[in-house]
Order: sequence, then structure tokens, then C-alpha cells
Amino acid sequence: MAHVETKVFTAHVPLPLAEKVDQIAARLERSRGWIMKQALSAWIAQEEERSRLTREALADVDSGSVINHQTIQTWVDSLSTDTPLPVPR
Repeated sequence: MAHVETKVFTAHVPLPLAEKVDQIAARLERSRGWIMKQALSAWIAQEEERSRLTREALADVDSGSVINHQTIQTWVDSLSTDTPLPVPR
């Protein structure tokens, strides 16, 4: 396995959260550090995706590619009728 440089982080977490981490580590037969790396990696991926989607949405707004609120409200209201409108584009 290739050697990867590491850095130690220290964080104070509420005791109930720390206990849950310990329980999961025991159940999975993994170290606390492994659990924390998995959690941090998942959170970073989620934040990167949220940032990408936000930038994409802002680019749509900047280009004028939006649907006004009243159009969406009319569509939503139609969903409970016998003849719902097509999804606005």
C-alpha cells in the first residue's frame, strides 16, 4: 500500500456523538479514526456537490434560464386536479 501523508485533527465533539462513533466502530470492527475518515470524506463530497449545484443554479439565473414563481404555483395547483399541467420548462 502506498504511503499517504497524514495530519492529525483534534475536535471536541459532544459525548453522545463520540459514543455513537465508538459503537459504529465496534460494530464494523474498524478503528475510530477509520470511521472519522469515512464520515469526513462523505461530508466533503456532499459539500462539494452542494457547491457545484449552487454554482450551476446561479449560472442559470445569470443567463435568465429561470421559471417565474407564478408559473410554478399554477403548475403545483394543477397537480391536484383531473388535468394536471405539464412540468414547466
